[in-house]
Amino acid sequence: MAQIEMETVGDGIYRVPIPVPFPMKYVYCYVCRETDGWSIVDVGFRDPEAIRAWETVFRQLGIKPRHVRAIYITHFHPDHFGLAGWMQQQTEAPVWISEPDYAMAERVWGEESVQASEVGAMFRRHGVPDELVSEIEENMWKLSLRVSPFPVLTVLDRPDIVLGQRRWIVIPVPGHSDGLISFYQPESRQLLASDHVLDRITPNISVWPGAHPNPLEQYFASLRKVEELGVDVALPAHGGVIRQFRERIGDIFRHHEQRLQKMKALAGAGSTAYEVAHRVFGHKPLTAHQWRFAVAETLAHLEYLVSVGELQKEEHRHAVIYRQCPMSSC
Repeated sequence: MAQIEMETVGDGIYRVPIPVPFPMKYVYCYVCRETDGWSIVDVGFRDPEAIRAWETVFRQLGIKPRHVRAIYITHFHPDHFGLAGWMQQQTEAPVWISEPDYAMAERVWGEESVQASEVGAMFRRHGVPDELVSEIEENMWKLSLRVSPFPVLTVLDRPDIVLGQRRWIVIPVPGHSDGLISFYQPESRQLLASDHVLDRITPNISVWPGAHPNPLEQYFASLRKVEELGVDVALPAHGGVIRQFRERIGDIFRHHEQRLQKMKALAGAGSTAYEVAHRVFGHKPLTAHQWRFAVAETLAHLEYLVSVGELQKEEHRHAVIYRQCPMSSC
């Protein structure tokens, strides 16, 4: 493989593009030189091209696998977590993850996982056609094969960690996942943002079995939390480095407010989540993988609207219906 074009983002900290077979093309992982070796933040999706990329990175930086002292995973999603077991086999380093995402990793990717069938059952209740549900379940099963071998995980319950020989504060930022964490360096005013704040796209905020029932409410609270930090440079996992951090957060809030108002209007006198999702996203030719996120993100917005009294939710025998409130109130 040709050389990997890494960006130096701090003393001994490298921003490394690891390829993923999705439209976003790369997940940016971080490799940090320590006094006694190296630490890594996120590892990418299990894919031959990603493994070759890591082998190239190690050669370029002169890293022997046993020089890696710690592997930190910002959340359990497969483009961040998928190669954790492989990397642990190479390095014998501990794999650290937050307690909520320790539980979700086991639930979704563990050997006894029934998450695909639980997602299927949830989607059927929300109006997704059986044929599409079957495709989504099969896609999830195939995806689980890209998260292997499963690593030995250690819960990250410390208030700070060392990256690049400096102390970074661990910031829980639930929303994109229940256990998503960012890392903040107060002296350099840098935030290693993972998927919490991205430069051109908005992170997927979705309802999933076993996770928080109102993730958009969580996400808004997490955005307000990091908005109060002094951040000059945010280092996301996808896309470019963010240098206008508060402005970007404002953009994200405006995007969700527009999406909420659109979905409220589309719910009308009564609709399933799938019907609303189809009205928002159906003009695009979506794969089963993309429909899974479209429906789950629609659910997150509808559930938020219910929580703030903008919609009402009715549980019928065969479907869940969302509708606008009467003029009085929900």
